[in-house]
Amino acid sequence: MVGLLLRPASAIRLHRAIGAPLHYIVSLSLRRTLLSSFPTHPTQRRTMGKKSKKNNVPTEEHLLLPAHASTAPIVDTHTHLASTYAAYRQKYPAGKCATVYEFLQHFYRDRRVEAIVDVWCEAPVQKLWREFADSALTAEDRASKWGGTEYYFVMGVHPHEAKLYNDEVERDILEAMQHPRCVGWGEMGLDYHYDNSPREIQREVFTRQLRQAVKLGKPLTIHTREADDDAERILKEEVPKDHKIHIHCFTDAPDFGQRLLDHFPNLYIGVTGVVTFSTNEDTPNIIRRMVGGVDAPRMTNTDSGASDSTTTPPPSTTPALSTAPASLTAPAPSATPGWPLRIVLETDAPFMVPANIYGALSGMKGRLPLCHTAMVPWTAEFVAGILGDGWDATRVMEVARTNARTVYGI
Repeated sequence: MVGLLLRPASAIRLHRAIGAPLHYIVSLSLRRTLLSSFPTHPTQRRTMGKKSKKNNVPTEEHLLLPAHASTAPIVDTHTHLASTYAAYRQKYPAGKCATVYEFLQHFYRDRRVEAIVDVWCEAPVQKLWREFADSALTAEDRASKWGGTEYYFVMGVHPHEAKLYNDEVERDILEAMQHPRCVGWGEMGLDYHYDNSPREIQREVFTRQLRQAVKLGKPLTIHTREADDDAERILKEEVPKDHKIHIHCFTDAPDFGQRLLDHFPNLYIGVTGVVTFSTNEDTPNIIRRMVGGVDAPRMTNTDSGASDSTTTPPPSTTPALSTAPASLTAPAPSATPGWPLRIVLETDAPFMVPANIYGALSGMKGRLPLCHTAMVPWTAEFVAGILGDGWDATRVMEVARTNARTVYGI
């Protein structure tokens, strides 16, 4: 998901003029661009631009989720923290959290959030990245500011903004690559669904970024959408087989994903809350294949399941699913030793609220206006339902946590 265009100089001037916290001013400067930011999935395009009625927005306290039964630590391998905090301030201008640090401490406290990988993928590079990264350099700062959560980041240029990539942007990214909290290059790739940048430029910029990242030995965070042939060709031409790769928020054809998994032994599939959407059959099928299962039958319009929206209605309008629906679980594999589950869990926050989370939010009206890292266990729970016997959310999260360490070294 592309992040938000920020003009830091204007924010800093306003910060100095009125004395408000910088992160609050940043959120004000981002409100306009938040609603016009490029959605990754067509299901989001219909929902992000709609204005919710005030009485349909749940209270802020509903974002403080109930404890999930899983006992595993949460590692979110792809989140947009500045965008998430901006979305929070937009929906709750009088909210309790005046800074991004307060947001983390309030909503992630007692939720076992061990680590996040924050994604900066704008052009030009947004200077706010350094404030975040520098504030996580010491264990003392991570304890006092980040509530004990380990903060890491990746940086690159999203395919939507490939037309803005130039030597200056590349120099800024190369500088960020030297930061101790930087663990990869991305998100970068190809997006032929929206074509916000010409395809030829997307391919050129993708190749250019890959070459720099490979030269540095940096793990790759890849965005690919309706560009299977070109993405596969470029990756195989430019990236060594043993390089570490994270295919972010995979929703493409399972055959494409299978070819990448077969060719690159250190490639992992990123799974977000979109796996819970009833219109998304491809992500469940690639997960099923990893453990020796076969693709589920294609769903019909009569199949029940989660709404294909960014935040998904609550149970009053759409059945909330704690596990995968029957149409996504036949046949379900058992927990067969030797089959590697090559996934990492992510949120792509502030987008992709898992559909099955509403079953845990009794009495809530409306939809949650944003996603955040503490929602990962509900995605894991849904994945466990896809995998079948022998799997639960804790086991899925433990496997994904090990995989995150393999990819990013975190």
